[in-house]
Amino acid sequence: MASIKSSPDQNASIPFYRDERWLQSAAQIISAILIIGFLIYIIINFFIAADNRGLNLGFSFITEAAGFPISESIIEYDPSMSFGRAFLVGVVNTLRVSLLGIVAATILGASVALARLSQNWLLSRMALLYVEFHRNIPLLVLLYLWYFTVFSQFPNVQDSSELSRSIYFTQRGIYMIWPRLTETGGIFLIAVFVGIFGALFFWISLRRRREITGQQTYYIQVSLSVLIILPVIGWFLADGNPLWIDVPQFQRFNFEGGMRLTPEFMGIFIGLVTYTASFIAEVVRAGIQAVDRGQIEAAKAVGLNSLQILNLIIIPQALRIIIPPMISQYLNLTKNSSLAMVIGYQELFGLAKIAINNAGRAVQIFVMVMLTYLFFSLLTSTILNIYNRRIQFITR
Repeated sequence: MASIKSSPDQNASIPFYRDERWLQSAAQIISAILIIGFLIYIIINFFIAADNRGLNLGFSFITEAAGFPISESIIEYDPSMSFGRAFLVGVVNTLRVSLLGIVAATILGASVALARLSQNWLLSRMALLYVEFHRNIPLLVLLYLWYFTVFSQFPNVQDSSELSRSIYFTQRGIYMIWPRLTETGGIFLIAVFVGIFGALFFWISLRRRREITGQQTYYIQVSLSVLIILPVIGWFLADGNPLWIDVPQFQRFNFEGGMRLTPEFMGIFIGLVTYTASFIAEVVRAGIQAVDRGQIEAAKAVGLNSLQILNLIIIPQALRIIIPPMISQYLNLTKNSSLAMVIGYQELFGLAKIAINNAGRAVQIFVMVMLTYLFFSLLTSTILNIYNRRIQFITR
């Protein structure tokens, strides 16, 4: 049967008020005007109310002295510095716990997922118990459990527990030896970073070339060689002495030297990692189980071992399923770091509340906090979405 097509004359004879395309465009334009108008109305009324109450909505306070101490900061800070500096400390503290937490939660979550898929009955049930426990209690409760029942129960400084004469557990934190850069250590540090990025470059480019051409490119050997050789060259360029070991030593009332991990940082870090890892484990498990079983059987039939099957067959296909929900878990971890204030870790949100009490600029500070979290979320989503698009199948 021949299909009936409308002629241009018939389309032209339809009145504009019955033309579906015109009606859809008009509805979108009217909706946009109403929404924008409503937002403008709210903003104008907000500024009028603020002006009537004598509220100053400027950001000049950022350069004023903050006047409050911060218990933990990896960048230089003292109370005489500005509110802007205090805000920067909060951003750095949030980034510190978020970035380290994302890496640790990913590793732990993937390990738990593999344990859940293990043929070992005991290991699989232990992983299931871990997932069900952490997914079914609030994060705030978990933070209290770690902070008050674990890290707050460490011995006093005078009675500190010692591990291999290099790590000390006390109520004031965990003290451990830590390498510090010497005057020539910058050269070595640059060589290490160049080695890491160079190894990643050769790993990606040579592996992709092998996939396209089918030729052996030895990408593993080349990447490891770059990762080892460049830092070694940097070591010799730094006169063989780029680092010195800072050992914590007990003085009159506390340990000095080394690196200190406070109970507050450990509480929020371990809590976020263990909580988020339980969700990541389910995401990874679902992605692995979504891979067609027939492909795994075919890989076994051609003689691939378990490690090769996991690396070449399962993970590349599972990543296409895992990455989108993984983005949500990374964003949740970053935003959940704001709960650190309940155990005393001074991150972005906690320091913002202190700044409000001292500066009295609630609106401006909350706007800064919201924009900062929004920037973190959009940046994380953008990076992972770019990677997600690169690993997707190209279909026609």
